[in-house]
Amino acid sequence: MMRTRPLKVALLGCGVVGSEVARIMTTHADDLAARIGAPVELAGVAVRRPSKVREGIDPALITTDATALVKRGDIDVVIEVIGGIEPARTLITTAFEHGASVVSANKALLAEDGAALHAAAEQYGRDLYYEAAVAGAIPLVRPLRESLAGDKVNRVLGIVNGTTNFILDRMDTSGAGYSEALDEATALGYAEADPTADVEGFDAAAKAAILAGIAFHTRVRIGDVYREGITEVTAADIVSARRMGCTVKLLAICERAADGNSVTARVHPAMIPLSHPLASVREAYNAVFVEAEAAGQLMFYGPGAGGSPTASAVLGDLVAVCRNKLNEATGPGDSAYTRLPVSPMGDVVTRYHISLDVADKPGVLAQVATVFAEQGVSIDTVRQQGRNPSGGDEAGAGQGGEASLVVVTHRAADAALSATVEALRGLDTVRGVASIMRVEGE
Repeated sequence: MMRTRPLKVALLGCGVVGSEVARIMTTHADDLAARIGAPVELAGVAVRRPSKVREGIDPALITTDATALVKRGDIDVVIEVIGGIEPARTLITTAFEHGASVVSANKALLAEDGAALHAAAEQYGRDLYYEAAVAGAIPLVRPLRESLAGDKVNRVLGIVNGTTNFILDRMDTSGAGYSEALDEATALGYAEADPTADVEGFDAAAKAAILAGIAFHTRVRIGDVYREGITEVTAADIVSARRMGCTVKLLAICERAADGNSVTARVHPAMIPLSHPLASVREAYNAVFVEAEAAGQLMFYGPGAGGSPTASAVLGDLVAVCRNKLNEATGPGDSAYTRLPVSPMGDVVTRYHISLDVADKPGVLAQVATVFAEQGVSIDTVRQQGRNPSGGDEAGAGQGGEASLVVVTHRAADAALSATVEALRGLDTVRGVASIMRVEGE
């Protein structure tokens, strides 16, 4: 039987996501009530600019005093979609203290201070749900936290930022340079006016920290995640990848060490084979590839951002939290019981694609190969092309000119590759290291 007293919901933030949450709560009120077993009522909306017209929201619900809203005592669930560290952190803990569970989409806060938030939720017997913090509408947190709770996840590999995927996809399909592709992403609304968080990998790193923590039941903060953005990816890198039967993606990679005693988390551009499922993820879509011991390989795909997709994830969490409220229970809490250390990037083992500008004369290849051998990095393939002094391609330009040397390695530790690159820079015949890119997904 349905309970007649409504569950009261406070909404913190009413931007692109918050306004869509409010709209769906209103238009789908009957469906939500049927799924939950009780009606839900939007009891207050905290905003910074109260004068802004918000279609479909009763102006009487609008307040600028978010603290007073979460302290009311009659609020059952707080939905936090304001983002950032403060005041979100204080508002969430205050909500717990005053009887409310929390649904959040705040990846930055959860990646930075998730352990403390989980501890506060447990202290007060509240729920903390955050499906929307990682990949928009894609169900990912709950499958990792619940569906795969009895399995052992060894690797999570994914595209978790739609802006960078759009840019790299445009560079690959149209031949556009980075700046041109970024301009298009901005014009279409995929990139913010300040795209730093996306293109420098901060957004993806926060999501990687959350995913690694859930997948490996350990503490991973954003500072533990190695991060590189896509601003240095060039059209030449895209062409080189295509020659190898690969494409370039910004990947979030979380791995359990082979001995099971540590984990790694990293975000960086990488070449992946066109045969890999992630290679076909186009435009601003997200996809995450999960490798588990018993379940095998699983892939989650869909829109990773935007008002409606993110609101869908928020409302899914709202239904779950409200059901828990009715049953006087809480859902899965913090599962960081393994306390595994996070290994440094130098311990990561993968393949590499290195492009060198070298003098076009006899003996250069032998010198380069010797450096790789001295550092214990095995070479898989080498491609050399002559280039004339003006920079145009001219195979076999002859002694005294310049050449491009592309080396693809077998698997090696990142520390060994770094030492190799440093030694290569010391050779008189190496004019410069044009690019270094990891090769993943094989």
